[in-house]
Amino acid sequence: MRRDDLQQTFDLTDRVAIVTGGSRGIGLAVAQGFAAMGAKVVIASRKADACAEAVRSIEAEGGTALAVPTHVGDLDGLAALVDITVAELGGIDIVFNNAANPLALPIGSITPEAWEKSFDANLRGPVFLVQHALPHLKESPHAAVVNILTAGIYTSGRYLSMYVAAKTAMLAYTRSMAAELAPFGIRVNAIAPGAVATQMLLAMDDASQQAAVSAQLIRRMADPDEMVPGAVFLASDASSFMTGQTLVLDGGMTTGS
Repeated sequence: MRRDDLQQTFDLTDRVAIVTGGSRGIGLAVAQGFAAMGAKVVIASRKADACAEAVRSIEAEGGTALAVPTHVGDLDGLAALVDITVAELGGIDIVFNNAANPLALPIGSITPEAWEKSFDANLRGPVFLVQHALPHLKESPHAAVVNILTAGIYTSGRYLSMYVAAKTAMLAYTRSMAAELAPFGIRVNAIAPGAVATQMLLAMDDASQQAAVSAQLIRRMADPDEMVPGAVFLASDASSFMTGQTLVLDGGMTTGS
């Protein structure tokens, strides 16, 4: 392949991408990255003001973005997100399932309410968003779904059992979606990040943060921007022969020391 040909495979010009949890952390970095590659990006996050600020950051760089405040635990809200996206931007080419709830409770303290809150955001929401978007993804010649998991699915998930269990289920759904949707030309892959310097991790106590870093061969947190190349790869034609797989960007956490 020539240089121009290779660069073209990563191009996202005029593709419409929904990014949940797109107002901060990995979601914001990826939304900005998609826009930099030419995509029209929909920022879907709970807080309207944060969505608007994310849109402003993209537009300031010459990109196109739309704010649609959405709680992924609200199924009606997910349907509205899809409807608004299609009405405003004409279709859907990419779904980037990033929104998450890292609710942590030790075994023995899990409540039905906590279980529901965790699984609604981490599992039910992403699955139903893809279902709502499916008719439009089927119409796209470049359809791609990218699910954000966690490298914790390959560890014990100690004290984060609900979060890791839901993300493990999303790994299963990634594979099932890939198999069922391949006949429609829809590719489905995932990213399993290690310790990334997001609000989710930085809200933990110092000991927990250090434990996460120490578990990695690369002894530091990743910057959210370090997740962007992998996300663009999976969302673009650069990964046209890849589906049902998980790209592990974990600083060597699951490799072992």
